[in-house]
Amino acid sequence: MERWVIRTLRGVIAVALLGSLLVQLVLMPLLWIDLEGEQRGVQISLVAIGVLGVACLQVIGVCVWRLLTLVGRGTVFSQVAFRYVDRIIVAVAAGAVLVFAIAVVARTANRSTPGDQVAPGAVGLICGVALVVAGVALLIYVLRALLAQAVALDAEAKHLQSELDEVI
Repeated sequence: MERWVIRTLRGVIAVALLGSLLVQLVLMPLLWIDLEGEQRGVQISLVAIGVLGVACLQVIGVCVWRLLTLVGRGTVFSQVAFRYVDRIIVAVAAGAVLVFAIAVVARTANRSTPGDQVAPGAVGLICGVALVVAGVALLIYVLRALLAQAVALDAEAKHLQSELDEVI
């Protein structure tokens, strides 16, 4: 991979991580204030989901940064890469659970508050988004299996090359 691509992606990740800190430090307290009139459970739940969701994105950003380091060194086809890919899978799966938790909080708010605060269709749509995010976690898991095959193939190629070097 060309160096400019790695540098550009690192720049994007750096901006995203700084933006995520801004969200956690500024926007989440503002969300807390904005939800003052809601039930305390809804208020706590939504802010906690927001903070944890941003944390999942931060974990993904850091892991992709580390994978880019491995790519730059030419060592991405190693066992070390699995650690970061596994963390990305867990973070995306946790994100799916958090998106579903938003639907649960919305449904709970509907049942405990007079009048329908969140449209049932919106709750269903949020559940659909959670399903898509879970699908992304599964897709990354499939890509991890491809990485495992590539690592095994790379190890076999190195072994065959060493045997060939011995013969020559």
